[in-house]
Amino acid sequence: MTTVHRFGFDRRGMFAALLASVALAGCGGGGSSAPADTSDIAKVAAAKGIEKSNLKLGFIKLTDIAPLVVAKEKGFFAEEGLNVTLEPQANWKVLLDGVTGSQLDGAHMLAGQVLASAAGIGAKQKLITPFSLDINGKAVTISNEVYGMIAPTLPKGADGKVAHPVSAAALKPVVAKFKADGKPFKMGMVFPVSTHNYVLRYWLAAGGLNPGYYLPGDTAGTTGAEVQLSVTPPPQMPATLEAGTINGFSVGEPWNQAAVAKKIGVPIIVDPDIAGTTGDKVFGLTEEFATKNPKTTQAIVRALIKASMWLDAEGGKNRAEAVRLLASPKYVGADEKVLMASMTGKFTFGDGDTRDTPEFNLFFDQQASYPFWSDGIWFLTQMRRWGQIAEAKPDQWYLDTVKAAYRTDLYDTAAASLVAEGKIPADAFPKSDGYRTYTRKAIDGVAFDARKPAAYAAGFAIGLKDGQKVSAAGVK
Repeated sequence: MTTVHRFGFDRRGMFAALLASVALAGCGGGGSSAPADTSDIAKVAAAKGIEKSNLKLGFIKLTDIAPLVVAKEKGFFAEEGLNVTLEPQANWKVLLDGVTGSQLDGAHMLAGQVLASAAGIGAKQKLITPFSLDINGKAVTISNEVYGMIAPTLPKGADGKVAHPVSAAALKPVVAKFKADGKPFKMGMVFPVSTHNYVLRYWLAAGGLNPGYYLPGDTAGTTGAEVQLSVTPPPQMPATLEAGTINGFSVGEPWNQAAVAKKIGVPIIVDPDIAGTTGDKVFGLTEEFATKNPKTTQAIVRALIKASMWLDAEGGKNRAEAVRLLASPKYVGADEKVLMASMTGKFTFGDGDTRDTPEFNLFFDQQASYPFWSDGIWFLTQMRRWGQIAEAKPDQWYLDTVKAAYRTDLYDTAAASLVAEGKIPADAFPKSDGYRTYTRKAIDGVAFDARKPAAYAAGFAIGLKDGQKVSAAGVK
């Protein structure tokens, strides 16, 4: 994968030709919004030796399902011999159970769900990912009431708008007032091992607010918390905020933009400004499925690679069409204007406040689809920081754990096959040692060194220190 700039590939001509060839390739034309007939798909599957052609893949209604939707609707799955049904799931727990129980063959998953299984703190059945669906794509939104309380204190830029990024330190007086009034300050996130949980915790802690620790007897992670975090399914975030059940939330799109459209909340910061570049969703499946169905797994990854390239091709020319696909009730089911507000390299924070966010919702750009070990290691460090991993681990444990879950070998094999067939140029996939180069600074200025994760995890002012462990009795 070539390092590119948001919606503007360094080799525009090469990638224009590449995407044209992808669109014209194979069964049903690839670029057609009408997938091939199932009989045609079956013929392709037989020719390729696909072990399982008919697949059910799960998803949650978020914009980062885009590679799956594009692969389905633009025929990329079909041209690989896959007849895919995409099935929405009620929440991340239901989705996880569907994959581990084999009701689903794979799914749009939280990276943390795959990593938690590898770390021995999640699903009993081993999960893997051969493909990263996206990087970045989340924000923190607060209620109008809370925003009104902090707005007068926020620094302004020369244009009169609030200067970004906004530190969570601005919330400290509000949290103190809530406490004085005998009320907890509550924020929602989507799942205990979600990126949304970790970036929200990172932001709060960087601003001097403790979001609490997980203990064996406190799986809600509220021990010592100044801000109480709770789980809310993504599509329900705006309604939960509007009802006053929570005072803010961390979620992926389009649900921050839905809060803006409904005028019930204000996005205060996007995730690239919190911890720098972070992975987000992955395509997850069980190790057992991948072992039993190697050609099927390769076909899935090939189709997703082509879909992710289509999403970020030629200055984002396909994003409007992607939004139309996602807007369908069978997928995200949000208004196109709401979806467009975060899918074109810009992000709307409020009326008259739309800003450039060039690293938001990336699918292929900046090697977004590659399952970098270092991305997974960052998640593991945050699991340790907040007590989900009870005891300190050595650096080698982090690497061994992530390598078992983040299957770069499967991605590399799929990419190599596309190159060997002349469908994609070799320099679209530069060799990788599994470690991403992180250029974005975190809001607290702490640099992430994926080769020294133990020291990184223990080095925060708020968070578990080296030698500390959690038990039912607390933090020791």
